[in-house]
Amino acid sequence: MDRAQKAEAVAELNATFNEVGVVVVTRNLGLSVAQSTVLRNKMREAGATYKVSKNKLAKIALNGTDYLSLGELLTGPVGLASSKDPVAAAKVAIDFAKTNDKLEIVGGAMGTTVLDAEGVKALASMPSLDELRAKIVGLLVAPATKLATVTQAPAAQLARVLKAYAEKEAA
Repeated sequence: MDRAQKAEAVAELNATFNEVGVVVVTRNLGLSVAQSTVLRNKMREAGATYKVSKNKLAKIALNGTDYLSLGELLTGPVGLASSKDPVAAAKVAIDFAKTNDKLEIVGGAMGTTVLDAEGVKALASMPSLDELRAKIVGLLVAPATKLATVTQAPAAQLARVLKAYAEKEAA
């Protein structure tokens, strides 16, 4: 990489760190290209990204962001999974690490809060932002649905009684 490419990579990583809600640091223990592609595709489907970067460039990009404390985790061959949703990147990384022993979770951060590997696993077990929104909408809609069912029931019963009388007279 020449100096311009390095500066561009640092700027891109810095912009990413300023936009995301969580960063998960993983150690690559010999992932093949196919396995890396599968991981990246799963991340993309979940609304997250997975980047492998030079540690020195990543440490420079951390300056001026909430994730400055991640610098100590950047040793060896690491990859950075990030997402705006605080749960998405952690979920995909943990699920992939369960099925593939060549990816190890080192730690991560949510803003200024540093997470160890167990913290990332705990974060991955939480429901995602979309799941929480769906639960809230379900809770808001449930009383209205019940009210509509209760108010509709007497009219339905009355219709059944009238139909029974009509069938009785017709017989």
